[in-house]
Amino acid sequence: MIKDKVFELISTQFNLDESDIDLSTSFKDDLNADSLDLVELIMALEDEFNLEVEDEDVDLIKTVGDAIDYIKKAIGDE
Repeated sequence: MIKDKVFELISTQFNLDESDIDLSTSFKDDLNADSLDLVELIMALEDEFNLEVEDEDVDLIKTVGDAIDYIKKAIGDE
């Protein structure tokens, strides 16, 4: 399931327990992610789901829910 894999990737990258993550978790506000953290996460998501996140779309992905929605649209699994 997309949500489970995204939670797993985020928990690994940010060294968090998956139970500390929910759909409204903000990368910048809640996880204190800087631009490098976000680039690394986007690259991990691209590798995992075999997709490419366009540069202009990166700014649209502010929360965990945004990331999951973006992936679902990109791979046609809405």
